[in-house]
Amino acid sequence: MALDLYFLEKTILRSEIRFTLRFYYWEGDWLSLGYHQKAIPRHWEKLSEDGEIKIVKRPSGGGAVLHSGGITYALTFKKSSYKDFSYAIVNDWLIKSFNKLGLNLEYGHLKKSFIKQNCFESSYQSDLVDSYGFKRIGSAQYRRKGAFLQHGEIQINPSRNLYAKLFGVEPPPMINLNLSKNEIIKYLKSSFLENKTDLKIRNIKYENDEIKNLL
Repeated sequence: MALDLYFLEKTILRSEIRFTLRFYYWEGDWLSLGYHQKAIPRHWEKLSEDGEIKIVKRPSGGGAVLHSGGITYALTFKKSSYKDFSYAIVNDWLIKSFNKLGLNLEYGHLKKSFIKQNCFESSYQSDLVDSYGFKRIGSAQYRRKGAFLQHGEIQINPSRNLYAKLFGVEPPPMINLNLSKNEIIKYLKSSFLENKTDLKIRNIKYENDEIKNLL
């Protein structure tokens, strides 16, 4: 997630960058803690000590997110472009895209509440749920120097055993779109850019060694 902050800084400093959109998934099982989460439950620390999970701090808000078998997106954009990249615009893109893939999504219903330990335990109006009420995409923002970083996690098939150990509940059912994660990412990038033909887009794939050099 340090790379997401790197792109946020580039978005702030470079006038020619209107936005960046990054997709990635995680090697192994990780838990990211929201910006305002201060205390780590002891049983999470024990799972980390036992090597069952790795824990990282997230710059964006909200509750803890299990990154296991899903896809993460990171969008950075300037405040002046908020009308083009607001929660509503991004969620409408995700709803339209996943509807075409066979997963019907709609907005969550909660306006505001206390931060839950488990991000996917509650569904705010900035989140997306399926037709059975299961939260499928959770999003949160971080603002700095007139720019935004918006994180979102698309939960597809989290580890059922680890999810139960972390949060004490069963995870949502697995999503089967008959596509690999790379195929889903390729489709989402294409659908995001389809109405942005007036922009000069640079498509970059970073390998681990290149990311280390950047940071």
